[in-house]
Amino acid sequence: MTRWFYLDRELDKILGDYVVIKAEEDGVSIIGLTRGKDTKFHHTEKLDKGELLIAQFTENTSAIKIRGKAKVLCRHGEISSGE
Repeated sequence: MTRWFYLDRELDKILGDYVVIKAEEDGVSIIGLTRGKDTKFHHTEKLDKGELLIAQFTENTSAIKIRGKAKVLCRHGEISSGE
């Protein structure tokens, strides 16, 4: 039983929650924020209109900040930013 639990946790790391971010304008900034005692920026991306970024929350990433007009698709539905 422990072995299956371990495999499930490993699969969760690989197949965990993803979000799709689609830029609705040029210059949309995507910023990954760390977990832990102090929240810090750890990754940034710039997207132009029509570009997609597929992102995942991980052991290191606890939040994603979006600046600009974009659509975010996740298991909870679709959300728009920058309106």
